[in-house]
Amino acid sequence: MAMSLASGGGRRGRRRGRGGRRPMSEINVTPFVDVMLVLLIIFMVTAPLLTAGVPINLPDSRADSLPQEAQQVTISIDEGGYVYIDDTQVAVGGLPQALENIPRTDDGPDITLRADRGLDYGRVMAVMGELNRAGLNRIALVTNGGQVSAPVNNGSSTEE
Repeated sequence: MAMSLASGGGRRGRRRGRGGRRPMSEINVTPFVDVMLVLLIIFMVTAPLLTAGVPINLPDSRADSLPQEAQQVTISIDEGGYVYIDDTQVAVGGLPQALENIPRTDDGPDITLRADRGLDYGRVMAVMGELNRAGLNRIALVTNGGQVSAPVNNGSSTEE
């Protein structure tokens, strides 16, 4: 009788296989969901900041938007007439040198020009002239799309 007690003869004492435990077939997804929600919040906060950082009041246009290119440089002119390459302000008179420092490929980078609507037309054309002189001829002008209504005819006529 003492022998049977020491051997642990019931079902409790038996072990399955070598490890003794069944493999766990469930995955706890709660940490995964927590991490994904944190990443979602981070992307929601940073996505609006990824656009050009220079605040500019763009003119309106009904033109369709162009596809974004891989190598693209944004040049911005704010309401004071100061020029920025991407987010870096260019010193007054230093635009030709700054344009020379832009890395180039076969066709050169695509330039997107953002100019404030209150700027003098001559200032925008002066920057475009410097871009042309530097050999950067692929220029896209950025506007606010789809917000302009058709011109209104108020009934007055200039013809006589």
